[in-house]
Amino acid sequence: MKKKKLLFVIDSLDVAGAEKSLVSLLNLLDFNRYDVDLQLFAYGHTLEELVPKEVNLLKPFNYTNFTKLNVKSALLHAVSNSQLHMLTSRVKYSLRIRKGYCNNSKKARVYWESVSNVIEKNPVEYDVAISYAQGVPTFYVGEKIKANKKIAWINVSYRLDVEEKKFQKLFYDQYDKIIAVSHSAKNVFLETFPVYKDKMDIQYDINNPQLISEMAETGKGYEDFFDGIRILTIGRLAHQKGYDTALEACKRLRDEGVHFKWYVLGKGPLKAEIEKSIREMDLAEHFILLGVEANPYPFIKKADVYVQTSRYEGFGLAIAEARMLNVPVVTSEFDAVYNQMTDGKNGLVVQRDAKAIAEGIKRIINDKELNSSIIAYLTNEKKGNVEEIERFYQLIE
Repeated sequence: MKKKKLLFVIDSLDVAGAEKSLVSLLNLLDFNRYDVDLQLFAYGHTLEELVPKEVNLLKPFNYTNFTKLNVKSALLHAVSNSQLHMLTSRVKYSLRIRKGYCNNSKKARVYWESVSNVIEKNPVEYDVAISYAQGVPTFYVGEKIKANKKIAWINVSYRLDVEEKKFQKLFYDQYDKIIAVSHSAKNVFLETFPVYKDKMDIQYDINNPQLISEMAETGKGYEDFFDGIRILTIGRLAHQKGYDTALEACKRLRDEGVHFKWYVLGKGPLKAEIEKSIREMDLAEHFILLGVEANPYPFIKKADVYVQTSRYEGFGLAIAEARMLNVPVVTSEFDAVYNQMTDGKNGLVVQRDAKAIAEGIKRIINDKELNSSIIAYLTNEKKGNVEEIERFYQLIE
């Protein structure tokens, strides 16, 4: 039987939820049935080492390589190789971004408007091409790829203004299917694009509990020999994740004499701002930025409480991973939270404010009966959803 030719496209394989979800999916694929290409817009990130050897990681775009050059080298390269269009696109994007702060959707539009003319088309014709994230991957597959079927993934709950809606509709019109990772993500997307109701379906992020359990036993974890309560948060250092609330909750716990450290795995645009807040709030001994780890699972397993303070999530993959390792969760209430959380059973769902988060953490710590019942519930809870791979096969056939 002839293999189907698949293409996946995502910004990078850094350690965010969509990226981990894609790596999990790729590791479950039947490569006797599918020939798989993977295209990135940025290379050298942590999760690339977990991509199965059967997946063909496509080479970087010429423009991706060009952007790695410093300004002087880029100028010399552009002149000597008759690639002034590369330089023009790079300068255009840089100038437009510097005009003011762009949120993720606007930044993606500005990027594509600035550089799409220098992003080469892929000459291969695919059976199925999948943009596994919003923004640039969606624009690329919509405009640059030939495929019998095109599928767009919606990993976050996000709302678009009129300008962004008009721009993005041009690309979503090119897709045969639009897949949301949760019911709430689907509903939020349809608030903006009700016209795509008949194109939409749901595919939950795939979690492989066996892989996560095995990885939790390998690699490094905490190395500070701390003997108090370990609180963990995983997420990009960005506005979406609500670190302002986490810092205020941390200060409350410190002021109330709780013996704890709050660790954060992640990186992002707010790192300097968060570090400044840590200094100003005198939380250096309590709020610990660990950077990123390809294998976060030893950290999750040894945590006493996993905390999520997000403003919104498409699903909340890190919460699912904490649940699979039987770690009690305290999470803010966001659109998709009840897709996996049952308040008081597998953790606590609270309002997204510092007082509620701190009180929730203290309940988990101090109420031993509650703590034990949550851990017992998590231990017996269904682990993972590898059966979702069969649903994925149905989507692409």
